[in-house]
Amino acid sequence: MSSKIVNVAVIGTGVVGSAFLDQLFAMKSKISYHVIMIANAQHALISKDYSPLQLGSKWESELDKSPESPLALETLLAFLKNSPAPAILVDNTSNEAIAKFYPQFIEGGISIATPNKKGFSSGLELWNQIFSDKPNAGLVYHEATVGAGLPIIGTLRDLVQTGDKVEKIEGIFSGTLSYIFNEYSTTSSNDVRFSDIVKIAKKLGYTEPDPRDDLNGLDVARKVTILARIAGFKVESPSSFPVQSLIPQPLESVATAAEFLEKLPLYDDDLKKLKDEAAKENKVLRFVGKVDFPNNSVSVGIEKYDYGHPFASLKGSDNVISIKTERYVNPLVVQGAGAGSAVTAAGVLADVIKIAERV
Repeated sequence: MSSKIVNVAVIGTGVVGSAFLDQLFAMKSKISYHVIMIANAQHALISKDYSPLQLGSKWESELDKSPESPLALETLLAFLKNSPAPAILVDNTSNEAIAKFYPQFIEGGISIATPNKKGFSSGLELWNQIFSDKPNAGLVYHEATVGAGLPIIGTLRDLVQTGDKVEKIEGIFSGTLSYIFNEYSTTSSNDVRFSDIVKIAKKLGYTEPDPRDDLNGLDVARKVTILARIAGFKVESPSSFPVQSLIPQPLESVATAAEFLEKLPLYDDDLKKLKDEAAKENKVLRFVGKVDFPNNSVSVGIEKYDYGHPFASLKGSDNVISIKTERYVNPLVVQGAGAGSAVTAAGVLADVIKIAERV
């Protein structure tokens, strides 16, 4: 008896996309995952007759020398709608234009697995279009948009769908800011300067090329927006609630990342005061996102925690999330690596498997 077949089209071959394809080609399964397209911004490999691309570990070199260009979104939609087997689009980009096109793919019966936060954390209208539950619509899984491969979104959806009521979600959602605050605000860090930790984090590859893209808090705000919406909080956008930026205002507009890092030490005293105040209370500083239903508030910023709190004992660049509900009076806590190409790709691949089992 032949196994079930799904056709998989992959957009994006950066660090996450590459790890995803390597994991997919190495996976053994009763379901046959036929990769019918791989595309990045410059090149594409497309199986016109929907037979699987015979690539394995050679996919990268084959893609680099392919003369084909990536398909326009409308053409890609038509290509996937004509697929003889159920089609899954894997979007491993952070591209906003692709995310805005999700409703057309879904309406066309194409399922989506993605770590791209843009579709789920932009305007509420796009979220509503993506999850409009139209007949014969494709499935949408986006576990890796929050916490990489950690079981956060699936867990939260299960709680909500089984009738539990979320009271509070609180978490450290940025691997970069987790590392920075774990190193900066500890019992033995009196002489450590915030600007030095940021520079070390950049050298270790934990930050974006311009650390301001991490320090502005927007990445955390996007993740909090996603979780708040799943929990039933109608958040309009990531800019519709208070988000504390760690970028000193005069440095927001400096021209380069190098200039920003050079001038950051001038503002170390501002955060040192906060850290010293926390230390006097036997507390540490952490950068957290919060969804608080009793107080009708969503926020992102620095909070103080006792040394005994799970957030205070976090190590390295781990993420942690605490979900308090009517059933989970003592909060349910999920903790682990919340960044990195291998764990993010595994989160996306797990979503592809879930879709394949359902379609």
